[in-house]
Amino acid sequence: MTKRIVECVPNFSEGRDSATIKAISDAGRGIEGAKVLGIEPDGDYNRTVLTIAGEPEAVSEAAFRVIKAASENIDMRTHEGEHPRIGAVDVCPFVPLEGMTMGDCAEMAKELALRVSTELDLCTFLYGSAASSPERTLLSDLRRGQYEGLESRLNDGGPNLPDHGPMDWNERTAKFGAVVIGAREILVAYNVNVDETDAAAARKAGSLVRESGRLLKQKDGRRTRIPGMLPMVQGMGLPLEAHGISQVSMNLRDVSITPMHIAFEAVKSIVNDHGASTCGSELVGLVPLSAMLEAGRWYADEGIEDDELLVNAAIEGLGLSHLSTFEPNKRIIEWALAKGVEA
Repeated sequence: MTKRIVECVPNFSEGRDSATIKAISDAGRGIEGAKVLGIEPDGDYNRTVLTIAGEPEAVSEAAFRVIKAASENIDMRTHEGEHPRIGAVDVCPFVPLEGMTMGDCAEMAKELALRVSTELDLCTFLYGSAASSPERTLLSDLRRGQYEGLESRLNDGGPNLPDHGPMDWNERTAKFGAVVIGAREILVAYNVNVDETDAAAARKAGSLVRESGRLLKQKDGRRTRIPGMLPMVQGMGLPLEAHGISQVSMNLRDVSITPMHIAFEAVKSIVNDHGASTCGSELVGLVPLSAMLEAGRWYADEGIEDDELLVNAAIEGLGLSHLSTFEPNKRIIEWALAKGVEA
């Protein structure tokens, strides 16, 4: 029988309180067939990225328990953070790794969204390959207005009402918000550090590299959009106050189209033109080995094909250890699973 491995990456809206982060993360543990491979809190974003991988049924159960724990431990009415979010668990995607198709992951997402709405009485949206219609594919569209705009969306009848769960603003929804559950290809959450405090150059770079580019507005209300540089990239610049720097925070939605080294070098070029410099970068969550090897081939001497040497070249070239030490056996999905590493 073919081995079936799926990844799930719940992002929950707490990155500062260690007890709350532990309670929610621990909810995904102790399930045979699933491992919590990564727990990455960010105080500025006030958000934690969990990475869970293993057998489909076990991973789905772990995801449900994480969402339930977040509903018990997070109150969105008091939440503040730099990162866009719509609920206590903002997004929960399934990603096919081995012996799984995108269709398999879409079915997992649909089943989990229905279970969360039925058993926990929470609002759930479906996105990516699990989206209920083509116009609901993008997370950014479903999250528009964030948590603060959810009440008016429900009261006004849209746009983009939840796929499942209550359609009115009630005490439970006010506390939790909503969760967006879906299926997607491996997405690399990748941030490039910029040595400035006000994010002036970082914001310029974010608006130029992201695929959606810049929106231009005339006084008479006319609008047009200038496309960005990098396909399959979402990005924005923002200050990272805890470190006294800024970042261009990006989602590389397909690293085979826009690899990490292309994103890094593009941001570096733009901020250099605006009088700033980069100071390394960081990965949020885990990364596939293929993405590290591709970046490594750019930074390593020509002819090197050894995986460890290429990974080390990528770490050095991208400055992945600038903010904290990048440990490849814990941060590369295939290596972490092979070694049985758990966060």
